[in-house]
Amino acid sequence: MDILQERVIQQQRYSESTRGVKLLNANLREMEEDHLYHIALCTSQDDLPKLFGDVKVVCFGGQASRMEKFASFISQELGLDNTGPPKNYAENTDRYAVFKAGPVLSVSHGIGIPSLSIIFQEIVKLVHYAGCQDVVFFRIGTSGGLGVEPGTVVVSEKVVNGELEPFYKTIVLGRNVDHPAIANQDLVQELLNCGLNTDKFKTIKGTTLCADDFYEGQGRLDGAFCEHEDEEKKSWLRSLNENGVMNMEMESLGFIAMCHRANIRGAVCCVTLLDRFDGDGITTNRQLLYEWQTYPQIIVSRYIRNKLFHNDFDGNVVEDEDN
Repeated sequence: MDILQERVIQQQRYSESTRGVKLLNANLREMEEDHLYHIALCTSQDDLPKLFGDVKVVCFGGQASRMEKFASFISQELGLDNTGPPKNYAENTDRYAVFKAGPVLSVSHGIGIPSLSIIFQEIVKLVHYAGCQDVVFFRIGTSGGLGVEPGTVVVSEKVVNGELEPFYKTIVLGRNVDHPAIANQDLVQELLNCGLNTDKFKTIKGTTLCADDFYEGQGRLDGAFCEHEDEEKKSWLRSLNENGVMNMEMESLGFIAMCHRANIRGAVCCVTLLDRFDGDGITTNRQLLYEWQTYPQIIVSRYIRNKLFHNDFDGNVVEDEDN
């Protein structure tokens, strides 16, 4: 038996655990090897169980630099050796970044659902081939608030599209497909429990609107294109808020829908950088923005520590210099 065959058998054995991530695509069983192209990893060339078999939590965020800082932060929180920069296991490609800090993966997903969906699917396959068990996924990021104080952390108890429907709509082979986006309420509550009365920020739950873009999809007036008036925008924002929408961003719907489809516990935890009732642009000074962006990291790091070690929470902050 050659090395390739041994590795395939090993990965199949690890992934057969009832607590592991199951792949829903039967076509993958017929493949001798699987190239995870966008993160430059391969089942025949990389020992995925050895490299990633201990992963328990995967955290997704927009920028590679932000997720590298989060990897360093969570290394400190978990008491790991942090003598050098985190290793980027996707270093042979510039599309995404995959950093590892002990049992935590810190992954960049870019902007919007199309970018997110590519890396999400390859990470699902990665944790499957690696034989990871009881894995939890998080998206940690930023958002625009609706009637909430800037700097508030919103845990998404419900995610909806621009029509206020909890479905991720896509087209496959020319056919419309609707995937339900159902948030894991137990995990939502667990994250809420990670907020402390002594925190400098509030942690709340609410509905998150996932827009198709940053400008028109979020009702902004300052894009290159705009065919609505200010009063129309304000009326729309009021309607959203009356329907329980607390914040808006561009990835939550796809993220929660794919977690639900893959039967992976997942949650979205984002900080609000502004209250959209006060305007479209962000005018807060950069230093405060950097601090706000660490707040979801703090909440999720507390969850991770409690999941792994049942440690008491603290509020250590890692600052992010990227917007």
